[in-house]
Amino acid sequence: MTPSALAPAARPGRSNDSTLRVTSDNLVGSGQIGEGRVRRRELIHLLGGVALTWPLTARAQRQALPVIGFLSTRSPSEAASVLRAFHEGLGETGYFEGKNFTIEYRWAEGRYDRLPALAAELVALQVAVIAATGGEPSPLAAKAATTTIPIVFTLGGDPVEAGLVASFNRPGGNLTGTTIMGLEMGPKRLELLRQLKPHASVIGIITNPRFGSTSSAEVDDVQNAARAFGIQIVVLNASTHDEIETAFAMLVQQKADGLVIATDPFLLGQREQLVRLAAHNKVPTVYFLREFVEAGGLLGYGPDIANGYRQAGIYTGQILGGARPATKPVLRPTRFNLFLNMKTAKVLGLTLPDTLLVLADEVIE
Repeated sequence: MTPSALAPAARPGRSNDSTLRVTSDNLVGSGQIGEGRVRRRELIHLLGGVALTWPLTARAQRQALPVIGFLSTRSPSEAASVLRAFHEGLGETGYFEGKNFTIEYRWAEGRYDRLPALAAELVALQVAVIAATGGEPSPLAAKAATTTIPIVFTLGGDPVEAGLVASFNRPGGNLTGTTIMGLEMGPKRLELLRQLKPHASVIGIITNPRFGSTSSAEVDDVQNAARAFGIQIVVLNASTHDEIETAFAMLVQQKADGLVIATDPFLLGQREQLVRLAAHNKVPTVYFLREFVEAGGLLGYGPDIANGYRQAGIYTGQILGGARPATKPVLRPTRFNLFLNMKTAKVLGLTLPDTLLVLADEVIE
C-alpha cells in the first residue's frame, strides 16, 4: 500500500481537516509562526498524555489479576518443595503466577504469635483467597481475621475438632482444605519404635507446646498407648533451637531408649538439627514425615505432605474460578507410608527387623 492510499496528500506544514501531522515544519514553524507554535503545544500535550496513560494502563492490568494470600507457619527456604506442589495444583486448574494471578506471601518462620498480624495484612490487601498452610495455627489466625474471604488450609489434625469446619463432607462457612491427619498417628509411631527396641522402658517425645491443643492431644494419645506396654513417656517441650538442644540433653540424662517427634511445623523446619542430635546421641527416633528420613532420620511414618499441598492448590484454583469452600469436602490421606534409612540404622548400630523391612514403602540406602 502506498502513502497516498493512507491519507490525501497535503502541502508541507499543513494538516488535512483536523489531522495533526508531525513534520519538521509544524515542529519548528515555517513562515506561519503562530500556527506552528500552537501545533507544537498540541503535540507536546498529546504525547505527554500518551506517556502518562501507558504506565497507568499496565498498572491497572496488573491490579486486575486476582491475588492469592499465602499464609504459612513455616519459612520459604525449608518449605520450597511443598510450595512447588501448591503451584502444581494451581496449574492443574489453569492458574499460573504472573499470568492470571499474583500472590502475596506471609511467612511466620516458626513464630506462631506472628500469624494474627500476618493474616490481618492479607485481609487488608483484599486478597481473593487465603491459602493458610503449615498446620492449625495458620488457618485459625486466618479464620479469626475474616469471615468472608475464602480460606484453603493444610492441617496436621482434625479440622472439626480444631473448630475450623462443621464437618469433613460439608465444611460450611468460608473454609475448606486438606489434612494429613498426622496427629492421629502418634500411637502407631510408638508401636514402630517398639519393634526397633522391643525391650524399651523409657521413651521420650519432643513436642512444641506453642502448637496448642493439637500438640497436647497427640502427647496424650502416645501416653495412653504407652501405659498398655508399661513404657514411661518423658515429655520434652521445645519451641526454639536452644530448647531442642536442651531436650536432647534431658533425654540422655533420662537414659531414654528411643524418641518420638510429635507432629509440628516448627519441628519439621528444624529437621536438620533434630536428625543431627539424634545421630550424635545415638537415639533411635521415629519422625512423622518422609522429609526427616531424607535428611538422615532413621524412620518416618506418615502421608505424602506434598500431595496435600497440591490438593490445596487445586482447591485454591477452583475457588478462584468461582467454587465455594462451603461445598468442597475436606480431603484427607487414604494411606500412610513407612520410610527407613539403612545408613542411619548402621550408624546407630541397629539391625532393622524383617517385619519393618517388609512393611516399608521406601528404604533409603
